[in-house]
Amino acid sequence: MELLMIPGPVYLDQRIINAMSRQMIHHRGEEFSELMRYCVDVLRKIFGTKGDVYIISGSGTSGMEAAIASFSGINKILCIENGKFGNRFFEIAKKYAKVEHMKFEWGTSIDLEKIKEAFENGCDAVAFVHNETSTGILNPASEICKIARKFDALVIMDAITSAGGDEVQMDKWGVDVAIVGSQKCIGAPPGLAAVAVNDRAWEFYNDKTPYYLDLKLYKKKMEVYQTPYTPALPLFFALKEALRIIEEEGLENRIKRHRIFSKAVREWAKAAGLKLFPKLNEFSKYSNTVTAINIPNGITDKELRETLKKEYGIIIAGGQSILKGKIFRIGTMGNIKKYHVISTLTAIESVLLRRGLINPAIDVALNILEKY
Repeated sequence: MELLMIPGPVYLDQRIINAMSRQMIHHRGEEFSELMRYCVDVLRKIFGTKGDVYIISGSGTSGMEAAIASFSGINKILCIENGKFGNRFFEIAKKYAKVEHMKFEWGTSIDLEKIKEAFENGCDAVAFVHNETSTGILNPASEICKIARKFDALVIMDAITSAGGDEVQMDKWGVDVAIVGSQKCIGAPPGLAAVAVNDRAWEFYNDKTPYYLDLKLYKKKMEVYQTPYTPALPLFFALKEALRIIEEEGLENRIKRHRIFSKAVREWAKAAGLKLFPKLNEFSKYSNTVTAINIPNGITDKELRETLKKEYGIIIAGGQSILKGKIFRIGTMGNIKKYHVISTLTAIESVLLRRGLINPAIDVALNILEKY
């Protein structure tokens, strides 16, 4: 069996796989309502909110579009891009609203002064990615929210690859709308998106939202813990089990595990002589759910990843779009165990040592992981 060490979809715990194998239930019955109530209650904790949570049968991108489309009754939305998924927010938003596209070089930190200038120039909403997996950078969510709040702007945050694996505090930070995908840190299969919404967001509601993604319909159905359309039942079964696992581990412990695993990868890379891709300023940080590393001279991205898959059965990610062939990415999210991280780093080190491209460094990672 191959080991997925990419930034989603992630390795599935056997309990989650088993949960999908049960018989179907009546999706308008009490059993489904109880399932939905449980999932929403746990997701509120993961989002750090007392607001509503709506679950869509669709990928994380469906949640992004639902958030933008449902709350685009605004004059101009600022879309911040420093990676592929920030660009996706822009591509979605320009279909629904007037957009100020603030683009930074992929993998570089966001300039908060420029964010402030955009609000001064008339933006009344902002959409940004908290954890940009395409570049391995954690953007300063709380700082962006502080600026937005000074201008009474709506805040939409992609927490697709941070919620469940890193700290997300919607209410504390001042986020109005946030999205998470099932197949990332939550550790469930792909195909569900959860959108958390506070009361203030409805001041920006757009009544011309596409039919399936209209969150007002989800809000109405959530009064009885139902969905407006037929839910993907096996995925809901899997989501419930994944959330049970999170509760058993404890959210704080889960976040700590993600941070230790990612630190082990980063310190291994630096000790080996590899260069981390992101360029950080005082506000941004390295991602705690995926690490992006520059491809060393002497091997191609394709050679590295194909060798890992063929010889070790381990799959890591390459770069996307303009970063294709320039970086490789190691996911450390979801249900993975310590031995998955050790196996992955040992395999990569073996491939690169054969070509004389790095220094032996696995002991550095082992020392960090021993503390977990």
